Amino acid sequence: MTRQHAPTSSGGRRAWLGLAVVLGPVLLVSMDGSVLFLAMPSITAALSPTADQALWMLDVYGFAVGSLLVAFGSVGDRYGRLRLLLIGSTLFGIGSTAAAFAPNPEVLIACRALMGVAGATLLPSALAVLSELFPDPGRRARAIGIFAAAFAAGFAVGPVVGGALLGAFWWGSVFLVNLPVIAAFLVLAPVLLREVRATRTGRVDVLSVVASAGGLLLTIHGVKHLAAAGLSVLPVVTGSLGLATLAFFVLRQRHLEHPLIDFSLFRDRTFTVAIITGLLPLAAWSATAYLSGIHLQSVLGLSVLHAALLALPGAAVLTLTCVVTPAVVDRIGKKAALVVCHFTIAGGLLLLLPTTVTGGIGWYVASTVVTGLGYGISFSVVADTAVGAVPAERAGSAGAIAETGNEIGNALGIAVLGSLATLVFRLQGPDLAPTLDETLRLPDLAATALRDAEDAFVTGLHAAVAVAAVLHAALGAVALRLLSGPTAGDPGRNHPDEPELTREQLSGRA
Repeated sequence: MTRQHAPTSSGGRRAWLGLAVVLGPVLLVSMDGSVLFLAMPSITAALSPTADQALWMLDVYGFAVGSLLVAFGSVGDRYGRLRLLLIGSTLFGIGSTAAAFAPNPEVLIACRALMGVAGATLLPSALAVLSELFPDPGRRARAIGIFAAAFAAGFAVGPVVGGALLGAFWWGSVFLVNLPVIAAFLVLAPVLLREVRATRTGRVDVLSVVASAGGLLLTIHGVKHLAAAGLSVLPVVTGSLGLATLAFFVLRQRHLEHPLIDFSLFRDRTFTVAIITGLLPLAAWSATAYLSGIHLQSVLGLSVLHAALLALPGAAVLTLTCVVTPAVVDRIGKKAALVVCHFTIAGGLLLLLPTTVTGGIGWYVASTVVTGLGYGISFSVVADTAVGAVPAERAGSAGAIAETGNEIGNALGIAVLGSLATLVFRLQGPDLAPTLDETLRLPDLAATALRDAEDAFVTGLHAAVAVAAVLHAALGAVALRLLSGPTAGDPGRNHPDEPELTREQLSGRA
């Protein structure tokens, strides 16, 4: 690996200042994945999107981030991580400004897509920078714990920030809040961070980038339309084409000298379970946060600020768990942490089942607190596992795999579980409009129709929650079985070329 201005100290003051600077865009990228959850009723009232447009406003950002993370992780490894961070931050600021003043749903969706592309440049390079700032495994694990806490805090406080801003300003303020952080990063990053790139890592395979992004978008497009409009030729064709494209992507990676995703990493059972752990919890979290936000506001009638404040206890638990998880993992190991993660989330999700059309606030708060423990474990363990699995020059690519799981999970949660809730509403609701919010906007809505719509929405919420809980319980059982024996990945899997001592160091016990 060729370094330009390598860090002068391992985990010294400059390294921690560099970490602080990197956390700004990390917080924004994750926060913008959830900031619209409580803002959607206000945006819906202002822009009047269709049900399909409303879902794209929410998840096109996650799809853009998730589908390009691996590609930009490789770009950063090849052409410079600091350069990519600066370009991405600039584009993120431009997209945020344009989104704040979007005149219609189409423009807002386009701006969210641009922000997603920019976000995809930031996360893998930011995580890779940590492997350079903190080459010592112990300090790197603590730094990644803080990184994961910032990433998790962004997701958790996104709805809170959105609710607080909407209590005083118009809906565009949820995007303009990004600009001061972006400006500070652009000023400080060139001073505190130093360019690092790898050599002999090959070119980025454009066809793989197109196949991964196109396959994801086509697949999810089919799923969303099947849920919203029922069985028809178009969604079946697009979904099937998307799955075929993703299969082509996977096969192509196996024949490339420098693939976007090194699937050999998945031979390690702990690494595999950890990456899946990066996807499923975000799917459950995003879907339940979005649907619960509608339940609190549109069904129970709470203000957006009140709903935001109810999310604070869970956000605090999630963030704190991210910080302390590295120390806990040193004692119990990654295997046990992964198992505890999934069973905790499953139990917390089930606490949402007692919610009704007339109550459930206490159950909602309890659910966010319990699941916050599991979510916090997942964020921290996944990031450290990915970065510790490869040599430093591949850190951007490996980190991108972990963040891809998070972002795709975030988008899939709304697209798949949100579509499941939409399907239940369409089948059991009053059949006046595709969604609850659209039904509530109908003039002269009868009381019986209103009650039927609210009942159908809560049933859809319960269906999504139950499916997510079952998936987590199943993955917890799989993790318990697969990780019961010794694996190379616990507590840290090193690259095959690295000596056994490094593997011990990665456990934090050297």
